[in-house]
Amino acid sequence: MSILASGTIRVGSLTVNRLGFGAMRLTGEGVWGPPADVDEAKRVLRRSRELGITFVDTADAYGPEVNETLIAQTLHPYGEVVIATKGGLTRSGPGVWAPVGRPEYLRQCVAMSLRRLKVDRIDLWQLHRIDPRVPRDEQFQVIAEMQKAGLIRHVGLSEVKVDELEAAQKFFPVASVQNLYNLVNRGSEAVLERCEQQGIAFIPWFPLASGALARPGSLLTAIAARLSATPSQVALAWVLRRSKVMLPIPGTSRVAHLEENAKGASLTLSDDDFRALDEQGRAEWARPRPA
Repeated sequence: MSILASGTIRVGSLTVNRLGFGAMRLTGEGVWGPPADVDEAKRVLRRSRELGITFVDTADAYGPEVNETLIAQTLHPYGEVVIATKGGLTRSGPGVWAPVGRPEYLRQCVAMSLRRLKVDRIDLWQLHRIDPRVPRDEQFQVIAEMQKAGLIRHVGLSEVKVDELEAAQKFFPVASVQNLYNLVNRGSEAVLERCEQQGIAFIPWFPLASGALARPGSLLTAIAARLSATPSQVALAWVLRRSKVMLPIPGTSRVAHLEENAKGASLTLSDDDFRALDEQGRAEWARPRPA
């Protein structure tokens, strides 16, 4: 079993297989502290490499720090596996996240990630969130300086809008954008379109979500049954087909679930199935929610 059927994608100058792995779940409850089963977490990371996954996404805030350390303990030296990390969010407890974009703090984020990941340069460093309390140009400027100094190879952004993407590009080439996106969440369609136009890798987080479309008797479950697949595998296959710049990073803390996700990379949707799911997904996203 491998994920090679999903093809490859360019992230800046790097080429990776188009199904990545999001490591956030390899932490404790509330993305706080170590995972409940450290040995299984390490098995997940090792198995991801065996399956052909060459892009692993993490962040200094996952744990915090725990996730990067676990990845280094398990996968270093990384070989052809690209470790992408993020900085700019602080943690004060389980489920608590707060952006800090002061230049001195972002410098500290990069310095500590370099140490924990045991590398001299981070292949892809992503600004986890733009801090609204700090002028965004100040945040972009210090990132550009760190890239020029050789600490970062490529720069990515997370949870940004088109105007923020364009503002960042005045300081550095943006190699990736990581936004919430899936079959039933289309809030980043405009950003995805801009990424397609400019050849920027789009990393959808929470890519397997399908909301009400996964209810028994739905179109999604009917397609899954016909293809001998799970609804999550079909949702992943839809994301992969949605755009050539898509680099989904489904995460899990169990090897069995990792292998199940990997099978979704080789699932082929017909044109009719893709269009029908797309229409239902857009309708679900547009459906009014209770106030």
